[in-house]
Amino acid sequence: MMLKLQFSPLCYGLLIFTVLSAALLQPAEACTRILWNDNGLAVVVGRTMDWPESTEPVLTVLPRGMKRDGGRTGDTVTVKENPARWTSKYASLVTTLYGVGTADGFNEKGLGGHLLYLQATDFGTRDTRLPGVQAGLWLQYLLDNAASVKEALALMKTVQIVMTEAHGHNATVHLAIEDASGDSAVVEYIDGKPVIHHGKQYRVMTNDPTYDEQLALVEKQDYSNPSSDTPLPGNVKATDRFQRATYYAAMLPKPNNEREAIASILAIARNVSVPFGAPYKGFGIYNTEYRTAINLTDRRYFFELTTSPNVIWVDLNSFKLGPGSPVMRLDPDNPQLSGNVSGEFRKADKPPY
Repeated sequence: MMLKLQFSPLCYGLLIFTVLSAALLQPAEACTRILWNDNGLAVVVGRTMDWPESTEPVLTVLPRGMKRDGGRTGDTVTVKENPARWTSKYASLVTTLYGVGTADGFNEKGLGGHLLYLQATDFGTRDTRLPGVQAGLWLQYLLDNAASVKEALALMKTVQIVMTEAHGHNATVHLAIEDASGDSAVVEYIDGKPVIHHGKQYRVMTNDPTYDEQLALVEKQDYSNPSSDTPLPGNVKATDRFQRATYYAAMLPKPNNEREAIASILAIARNVSVPFGAPYKGFGIYNTEYRTAINLTDRRYFFELTTSPNVIWVDLNSFKLGPGSPVMRLDPDNPQLSGNVSGEFRKADKPPY
């Protein structure tokens, strides 16, 4: 494993997640992630999900003790030889993507993560000596088995992430993870090797180009004297969103409570969201479908569907999470939902994976 450490003032990353479903019409999506780990109140993180159609997000509570097959993408066998199989050690609350992967979420220990697309991704030639995990379950594998960023990075040495495909579109994904201590990491596979940026300073993430290149671009900007006259790029491309998120994240005022902390993260997420109809170079129209915010300290998940007038939230601590507990789910595409919706979840007919 190739470890690359960067020590710039802020942490940044690039994330997009390839949709792994038959409903896909385009090869990629654009997203932004913002981590706030130095506010003195709680470690909070937010993200946007940008896509030209509904990814059919479902909020899902997954208890401990669930058996998983990392070699399957829905009903398709992706890893035919030596697929990773495991039993979940930790419970998690996630947003699923077309029922075949985990795009976003966190576990009961306060490890959070976000899986998105990167064009340069290359997982390398399949090495059957290592158990294989299809790319859509990469994040879920870590949420099931790791309590911290450090543990998650160690676990990654024991498996191989394997490219999966749906309708001719490859899941060229990369990953951002963070935990309740404020630790953070961005993982990209470039030329078949993992490139890891590990440290609390990696807070803002968008999309292409690679993370190294994004860091170099933002370091050329002078945001030392912020004001309303500071020139900021305002379009929807990844480099513009990266710089705007970096600028505004550096100026967040200390929150007095969770309400202010979550509002601060969502304010930046809204600033870097892709408006309806805005063209995204090379990929057509990629509106922001939803925004999330996670309080990793107190284990609460906030979700905002852009076509809904309300923000909803879920308290993971209010669910039964032990082995044998039911998988619970909630379709957020309901404009009547508002506020704490923990009691609105219903038992799933079957696990998503």
